[in-house]
Order: sequence, then C-alpha cells, then structure tokens
Amino acid sequence: METILILALMIGLMLGGLWIHFAVGISAIVYILAIQGTIGLKSLGLVSWGAADSYTLSAIPLFVLMAEILLGSGLSSRLYTAISPLVRRLPGGVLNTNIFGCAVFAAVSGGSSSTAAAIGTVALPELGRLGFNKRLAAGSLAAGGTLGILIPPSITMIVYATFTETSIPKLFMAGIVPGLVLALLYVVYIMARSIANPALAPRAAEQGQGSLLQSLRDLLPFATLIGLVMGSIYGGVATPTEAGAIGVVCALVIAGGYRTLSVEILTTALRRTLVMSGNILFIVFVSLLFAYATALTGFGETLAEWLRDAGLSRLEFLLAALFFYAILGCFMEGLGMIAITIPILFPTLALYGIDPIWFGIFVVLLVELGQLTPPLGVILFVVASSWRELKVEDVVAGTAPFFAIIVLFIFLLIAFPEIALWLPGQMR
Repeated sequence: METILILALMIGLMLGGLWIHFAVGISAIVYILAIQGTIGLKSLGLVSWGAADSYTLSAIPLFVLMAEILLGSGLSSRLYTAISPLVRRLPGGVLNTNIFGCAVFAAVSGGSSSTAAAIGTVALPELGRLGFNKRLAAGSLAAGGTLGILIPPSITMIVYATFTETSIPKLFMAGIVPGLVLALLYVVYIMARSIANPALAPRAAEQGQGSLLQSLRDLLPFATLIGLVMGSIYGGVATPTEAGAIGVVCALVIAGGYRTLSVEILTTALRRTLVMSGNILFIVFVSLLFAYATALTGFGETLAEWLRDAGLSRLEFLLAALFFYAILGCFMEGLGMIAITIPILFPTLALYGIDPIWFGIFVVLLVELGQLTPPLGVILFVVASSWRELKVEDVVAGTAPFFAIIVLFIFLLIAFPEIALWLPGQMR
C-alpha cells in the first residue's frame, strides 16, 4: 500500500507539471521517510556515491558527444544525401531514405530524439517541396527515430543495464537484429502504401541523382565508425565506455576530414553534451534513490509472490507490461519509465523464466511505443518542429500505422525470442 501511494504521489506531481527529476526525487525521499524515518536519510550519501561512481554510466556522455559532433558538423545531411540514390528506385522512393537514414544514424547516436532531429531537419522540408504526403513522411521519420534506442549504441540500454546489472555488450548485440527487422517492416509498409496509392510518393519529383560511387564514398566513413565502435565491443577488444571514446575520436576525424569541424561547433557539442548528460544522469540518480526505497520494502519480491498466487501466465504478464508502459508513455519520457519500473518488475522475471537480456529489448520496444504516444510523445514534437508547415496532429496521424507495426513486432518477439537472443549467444 505504501508503494501504491508513493507511485500515486509521483504521478500526481508529474501531472501537476513538476519535472520528472524532482517528482521522482521527492517521491523517493518521502518513501524512505515513510519506511525508516529521518534516520533513513543517512543512506542518501551512499546512494549518491553509488550513482556517480559508475564506470558503466561514463559511456553515456561519450556516445552523446559522438552524436553531437556529427550532428553539429552537418554530417547528417551528407548521410541522407548518400543513402538517397541507393533506395530511390524502391516503391516509395526517398521516403525509404528516412528509415535507412535513421537506422544508420541510430548506430552512432544512442538516442531517438537526436536521430529524429538529425534526419528530420534535412528530409521534411525537401519532401514537402517535392509533393510527398506530409503525414506519411512525418510518420516514417517519427518511427525511424525510435530506432535510435534499439539499434546500438543505446543510452536507454545502458540505463537498463545499470539497474539490472546485465551485460551492456550483450544488450547492444541483442538490439541489432530486432532493429534491422523493424526497419525492414517499416520499409515494406511504405512500399505497400506507395504501390497502392502512387500519389503519396511521386517518383517523377524525386531528386538525389548522385552517382553510386559517390554515395558509397560518403557512406564509408560512417560504416567505418560503426564498425570500429560495435566491432570493438563484439570482439571483446573494448568495453562500451572505451568504444564510446573510440567513437568520439572517429567522429572528430570524420568531421575534420570533411572540413566541417570548427571551434564553435566543438564548443556547442560539448555544451549540449553536458546539458543532456546531466539531465540523463540526474534521472538515474533520483531513480536509484527510488529503487533503494523499493528494495527496502521488498516490493519486487512481494509482487512476484502476488503474481505467482494469481496464476498469471507468462504471456499475460507481458501483455500487462505492454499495457502498463503504453499508459505511462502518455505522460512520462522513456528513461523515467525504465528507471521507475525496472526495479519493481525485474525481481518477477525469474518467476516466468524470462531472460534479462531479452526483457531489456522488450522494454526498449515498449519505450519506443511511449515515445510515439500522445500527448507527451517526445518524438512527435521533435518531428513536428523540424518543419514549420507540419502540425503535431499530422505527425500523430502519420505515426499510427507505424505504432501498430511496433505492436505486431512485439508479439513476434514474444513468439520468437531468438530474434533478440541469437546474436548475443554467439558472443564469448
């Protein structure tokens, strides 16, 4: 009952307009006081140190900085231009570039908002000028942006690993196949819609007539960056944190090679990295406080016992989690959802024999749904702000079919867990 009341307090504070950082932090402190009284506050120092002294979390600023350097240097535009000639002959034409561009940028960004912003600011104005259906274009970008947290490196996966003490390299590898399959499902949908109604994607108006050789030349630096970062992790040569450092150096070399790097761009990238990393790590800190209070009450174990007594099946448990996250996504951003719910749900996994690595991918997909759920789906607003002629309502309407695709893929993942577990199983 204490836990339910504290959760109600937290949700009430967030609905009242308080930032999630303070809503979770206040609720955590009230929770500790309710359990142990004022003496419980002595634990704040130890939990604070545990949150800050984390080699795992040090990967987050590095991956954020890598993405900010590429984004600030305008290399996302070069990436989009390079991919366009390779896919423009497919039904749907350069709309498919949105998906492939997001998939490639996701492999170097670590986040969904940065992925959607990087590709959206380049693609949407041009697609609108060429006469493409703005709702389908916006929906493809919003859906493609969600790949940023599924295709590694993923900041969301790092936070999940922090709370569950699972292997970050295995989580990263587990996200590759689901990310690629989901991207292909998006492309198949775009192609089907374009064949059924060619007016949605007028082929005669398309541009991007660059040579294949030039496209491959422009893609080579990005492929090298992805290969070095992910290859070093998969091969056991580098930890995720070390791979993030490798990625930053490679991003600097690529931006310098294209002569798009300047002191101003680097300063801006560092400033944005500090702000974004501070925001993420603050959420992690207050969520660790909440997780500590939850552990004191043993609520996770109590929940597992209640589920066992209720006779809830594995499928019913996963469907309940899907519904629960869909509701949370209406008023909470992704990292907050993971940080609050995982300490509660994780102890129940052993009851159903659920692999923690698989569950991490499952949760990331649920967070993707939350990012596309109005009224507070963050990617909806990121895409809408990429083009002044686009309204949030248009993005929501265009995103609805892709939302359904994600739900269908979640059921596919439940039926065939090896989609996520095969590649990590090949690692030593």
